[in-house]
Amino acid sequence: MVQKLFKQMVISQIISAMAVMLCLIIDSIMISRFLGTDSMAAYGLANPVLLIFAAFGSLLSSGIQVVCSRAMAAGDEDKINRCYSLSVIIALGFSILGLVLVLVFMDPLCRLLGAKEGTEVFQLTKDYLTGFIFGAPFFVAAQILVPFLQMSGQRIRLVAAVLSMTVADIALDLLNVFVMKKGTFGMGMASTLSYVIAVAIGIIYFFQKKCIYKFQFKNLGKGLLAEIAKGGIPTVINQVSLVLLVYLINQTMMRVGDKVAVAAYSIVSTIANIGYCIGNGISEVSLMLAGISYNEEDEKSLSEIVKQQTIFSVVINLLVTIVFLALADPMVSLFVKGDAAERGQAIFGLRMFAVCLVISSINASFKKYYQSIEMIHFSESISVVQNLVFPGIVVVIFAAIFGTKGVWFYYLIGELLSLIYITIFVWRKSHRKFGSHDSYVCLPRDFGAAPGEAIEMEIAEISDIQEAAVEASEFCESKGISRRKAMYTALCIEEMANNIVTHGFSKGKNNQIDIRLVHKENDELIVRIRDNCIGFDPVKYYQMTKPDEGDPTKHIGIRMVFKMTKDVKYVNSLGLNCVTMKI
Repeated sequence: MVQKLFKQMVISQIISAMAVMLCLIIDSIMISRFLGTDSMAAYGLANPVLLIFAAFGSLLSSGIQVVCSRAMAAGDEDKINRCYSLSVIIALGFSILGLVLVLVFMDPLCRLLGAKEGTEVFQLTKDYLTGFIFGAPFFVAAQILVPFLQMSGQRIRLVAAVLSMTVADIALDLLNVFVMKKGTFGMGMASTLSYVIAVAIGIIYFFQKKCIYKFQFKNLGKGLLAEIAKGGIPTVINQVSLVLLVYLINQTMMRVGDKVAVAAYSIVSTIANIGYCIGNGISEVSLMLAGISYNEEDEKSLSEIVKQQTIFSVVINLLVTIVFLALADPMVSLFVKGDAAERGQAIFGLRMFAVCLVISSINASFKKYYQSIEMIHFSESISVVQNLVFPGIVVVIFAAIFGTKGVWFYYLIGELLSLIYITIFVWRKSHRKFGSHDSYVCLPRDFGAAPGEAIEMEIAEISDIQEAAVEASEFCESKGISRRKAMYTALCIEEMANNIVTHGFSKGKNNQIDIRLVHKENDELIVRIRDNCIGFDPVKYYQMTKPDEGDPTKHIGIRMVFKMTKDVKYVNSLGLNCVTMKI
């Protein structure tokens, strides 16, 4: 099920990330081509404001995934709802505060951004910010909707929202350029309206009865806020490292080259953001799935996640590398009209970027994976060495030797050094064979269930149920569990699986039930049943049947399960039903 889920989530995550980046690239091309140099300069000066909102949204989104993945593994539905509620309140509060501050302090802000008062660029910068800032709440909302829609299994809605946003942005940009002719204000408003459309499509789910999240105001304390912030800190460190690297490269390009080299780097960076979307999409899926599996102490799933993230990083990015290498010239031509020197440098730089894509994606995935298994400081160190230290060293040394052409080698060499750093660290940490799959999984030898203390079963049809029940009973007896407790375990599995097959299986769908039985200390038995069928919460259903307890013929199966267990938890995560029972 991990393999199938990884594939489903990666596709929607990559499409979502690429659609957002395409909007930014389209805005850049439209402004550059149709509004002129001053408008492009104003757009560039306004970018730091956009990045502040984007950084806050990324921090919140990453923190949400870390906190909710732990809560999903523990079956803590209340914590998921509290995280959802607090995220909405924080995002709304920050966005409104930012909107008000930008509008009130517009003139000093534009001066701070580098626009000289009294110039055309100053007014154009004000115009763009005025058009964009009203969409700030929707811009941030769009970022936090992504993890919540992913967690609820609303992947089609997510893709529909971001694709609609992209189409709307293109249409509105063209409408502004050729019909409305509102300049940079119109471009800012086009972005605002496109984000409004995306949020409108996504937010419909949260008002439907089937929505798994419940908004609440209680228990939204500082502890939860700190937990979300802590989960997002690695993302902030990643962004800060990138900003410092961009500053270093711009300064180096100006020192050893000229403004043509800086312009070429700007073009490559813009196009490169599309390529990075693949690695970022894969890494975000890894963060979510690995976080759940780690907190469930599921070593087998973690091993499969590392395998899948590597496969997807290699296969997809190899294809993108070929495309970038073949189409580097026409891609650069979208941004450059006639300057041969600028075009030549940008084409060379883009091809140098293309050859690093596979390694970059692998590094990004490992960074999020290690964050999810609570190797936080190591994850943060990967951000620093990958996005600043190693590429920075290459930029300084190679620029001194080869000039501006040498700067472009930072892509490949920086990523290679980062992968070597990861490989050596996990080898020393895990004490496994150097470069082996197990060393990259990097789990302590006593992690989770000891060898032979857990079994996993898969049910695809009703005939598999009895076989799974017998296997569970034999496993229990082999561990010295009493016959009575072994029977209870088998009966719980049989009853829950029967309910799922009878009431949850859908015709024409690849229905699947995964069962994991773990033998813990003091002979405690944990049964986790996960399925991709129709949503059903047995805990709520049992509570609804309590008024019928006087009639022994009603709801006998579900009541029997709750009598034989000391704790049952249910959570809907990633569009899957997940029931955890302590026998």
